[in-house]
Amino acid sequence: MKKFFALTLVVAFSLLISACSDRPVAPQQVPQPIHMFVRQYFPGQSITYAEKDLEITGYKYDVFLADGTHIDFDTDNVWDKIECNMTRTVPTALIPAPLVVNIKASFPDAMILKIDKERYGYDVELANGIELKFNKQGVLQEMDD
Repeated sequence: MKKFFALTLVVAFSLLISACSDRPVAPQQVPQPIHMFVRQYFPGQSITYAEKDLEITGYKYDVFLADGTHIDFDTDNVWDKIECNMTRTVPTALIPAPLVVNIKASFPDAMILKIDKERYGYDVELANGIELKFNKQGVLQEMDD
């Protein structure tokens, strides 16, 4: 009986893991709030590829725009990570104001290519290769080049 229970657990866990993997979805299947976000902050761009990831609390989406921008959205369809390439920077309107002030003061000509929300705050990557870690209040905690 113990072997049957253990085998059942292994099968159930395997099914759960396979259900949680990223699955490609048609751009039209991405929720409307994500399309509205793209139109507002990345005008002229369209979603060319999307993945849907099942989480315990709902679905997360990873979308790729025509210009190569990659945006991760959480289960509430709010951005979690934005990665741009050298042709576009992360829109300033999406970056918390304290981070913008801090970055402009230290790196006035810096292009922000990536921002990632973390439990402790934010990870930011600049075009010059410098990586910055900020706490939730926007205070610089660490810098790596």
